[in-house]
Amino acid sequence: MTMSDVAKLAGVSHQTVSRVLNEPGRVTADTRARVQAAIERLNYHPSTVARALASRRTRTIGLLSTGLALHSHSKRMIAFNEAARSAGYQVSMASLAKAERETMLPALGVLLGQSVEGIVLIAADERALEIIQDVDLGVPLVIAESSGRGGPHNVSIDQFLGARLATGHLADLGHLAIAHLAGPTWSLDANQRLRGWRAELERRGLPVPEPFFGEWTPESGYQIGRRLAESAEVTAVFVANDQMAIGLLHALSECGVRVPADMSVVGFDDIAEAAHFIPPLTTVRQDFNQLGRQILATLLSLIEDVESGEPVHTEPKLIVRESSAAPRLLTTGANRRKATAPRQV
Repeated sequence: MTMSDVAKLAGVSHQTVSRVLNEPGRVTADTRARVQAAIERLNYHPSTVARALASRRTRTIGLLSTGLALHSHSKRMIAFNEAARSAGYQVSMASLAKAERETMLPALGVLLGQSVEGIVLIAADERALEIIQDVDLGVPLVIAESSGRGGPHNVSIDQFLGARLATGHLADLGHLAIAHLAGPTWSLDANQRLRGWRAELERRGLPVPEPFFGEWTPESGYQIGRRLAESAEVTAVFVANDQMAIGLLHALSECGVRVPADMSVVGFDDIAEAAHFIPPLTTVRQDFNQLGRQILATLLSLIEDVESGEPVHTEPKLIVRESSAAPRLLTTGANRRKATAPRQV
């Protein structure tokens, strides 16, 4: 029997069990009685070595991230590291390109072997959530992901709201045919942005066309941009990240489609280069520094056995630049290209 078994039977956290064993005066009589009853029922005998180790704070936190190549996940990792260092904690990190049981479980084992006080999982896809649910870590866990399925201790930036802000901005400008270039279907963030785009169009009674799907890369945005340039109806497109928006703007320019005169474009992330695109990109900004602080605060509340409250969702912000404007009346894609072809001198 382990301390986690006692905590589960008593309906408390493993930190509470530790306090009953080491600092009983800090626990209410009712909780103390429940824990003691669970200890007796399970015949639990705490290790003297473990109790000695538990009395010391390592001030080390484990951070496991999947989807390392993604801009937003790298930003989340950096922000959390800075917040932890400012609070006097060291961070032991493990980064995986994608979530697989064969790689995630050993990575978690390495982190736990360093006597971390808690673990943060930055999850890019549902597979990471499925794997972590089957693991008894024995330490507090906070999951940073956008679907809300990461459990009660979930911290995220509201991707759904961000997509609604982007789509609503285009609709407020007067666009009636708003396309969406979504991220890959395996991505939790991409799915939330897709949901937000669809929900905002439905709320306004606007048509919901079939979305396009990219791979987060400029090349995939370029390929979709070539297709959108041929559209006779679309006057605006919400792109699920700024990297794909780079490629899309390139394709539209090659096809003679002016942005925003002929088509408005809104991205997501507000990467450092977004303000220097041609034209400067309207996009959705995520406050990663605030997210890092909130992840740390939630984890420390669990380590200290303090009620952390409801899941925390940071709100993104729409940054309006020159790539979005009111639509012009267009007829066909061919006429659009003809009208915007450069004049011969």
